[in-house]
Amino acid sequence: MTLQERFAPENVIAAACDQAGSDDFGEDGWQPGLERVADGLINEARLSAIGVEVAHLDMIRALTSRLGVTAWRKEHPEIGDKPITSPIFIVGQPRTGTTIIFDLLAQDPELRAPLTWEVDAPCPVPQPETYQTDPRIAQTQATIEMSEQIIPGFLKFHPMGALVGQECVRITASEFTSMIFSVQYRLPSYSRWLMYDADHTGAYRFHRIFLQHLQSGVQGQWLLKSPAHLWQLDKLLAEYPDALVVQTHRDPLNVISSIAALTNHLRRMGSDETNIAECAAQSYEEIVVGLDRGIALRDKGVVPDGRIIDVQFTDFMKDPLHTIADIYQKLGRELRPEAEQKMRDFLAAHPGDGGHGRYTWSDTGLDADEVRERVRAYQERYHVPTEQLK
Repeated sequence: MTLQERFAPENVIAAACDQAGSDDFGEDGWQPGLERVADGLINEARLSAIGVEVAHLDMIRALTSRLGVTAWRKEHPEIGDKPITSPIFIVGQPRTGTTIIFDLLAQDPELRAPLTWEVDAPCPVPQPETYQTDPRIAQTQATIEMSEQIIPGFLKFHPMGALVGQECVRITASEFTSMIFSVQYRLPSYSRWLMYDADHTGAYRFHRIFLQHLQSGVQGQWLLKSPAHLWQLDKLLAEYPDALVVQTHRDPLNVISSIAALTNHLRRMGSDETNIAECAAQSYEEIVVGLDRGIALRDKGVVPDGRIIDVQFTDFMKDPLHTIADIYQKLGRELRPEAEQKMRDFLAAHPGDGGHGRYTWSDTGLDADEVRERVRAYQERYHVPTEQLK
């Protein structure tokens, strides 16, 4: 089978329907994204033999997940009657502390983060009594560990786990309007479409459907995370008007070099032809668009300042628990001793940053003075300190 045949949308859809035993995908709107991802994988991604298999599995998983959730919803329509109340979203540029803050807040028993295993295999609905022992956990963990076999050191650079909170981009992948594809694979045309032309309304609508699906089994106030929300804060708040947003801030230059290194590392899973400079060029464009868009939305009042808590990466690194306590105070929540101790235990068990020392600015091929001038307005607006370049 040729590459064109393997990723032809009609063939991928047929394979997913056969696997799921259903052909009802719910609302339309996901097809344009699927077509663009498929075209990019064929013509732009420079996939290796392993990459072809991994990318095909990613597309099938996104489609079967959508099929499964849609079928379950048809059988249990009452799921849609349950509201999503005051979800907490961790957003910000990638590599600015979003993950560690997400992981720490997830230690709070009163908050409900979507775990990797249930995001990857949402049907049947996870149940409280088997939430930590469901057979899907071991299956998901085995898949994750396979990535370490393909690229030794992968999990140290990009920690993952079946019982670890998962990002929203994994959920919106089923709408094929998700940064997960343009980060993991070289898809420049898709990336530009995603930033400038795609309508993300359907992605957030499916996001709600997915959360309602999961919470019909295991309840709690939702704690969610993805840097990708930074680009679509207006769409996020249109879908979740009572959402609470924690936005992290860091010197964009170190963000660009760090995310470029991570992107390059991720793409090695599917391609033998990837380099940091190319990843950095994409990261630079995405970062400045996201920062400018976020400032404009807040200036226009589309994103009310009262719904956003700003957190400096440098403050968090100096005193993580003090920063967490400040977040709780601004959220109007009580940081209970049990939750705080779990957070301390988590920090002790996860010291440092697995990507530290694996990137330098010189790898990006970008002009530091030019980029600094481009992000100056953002740094001045949010009082973001300039860091020494790594």
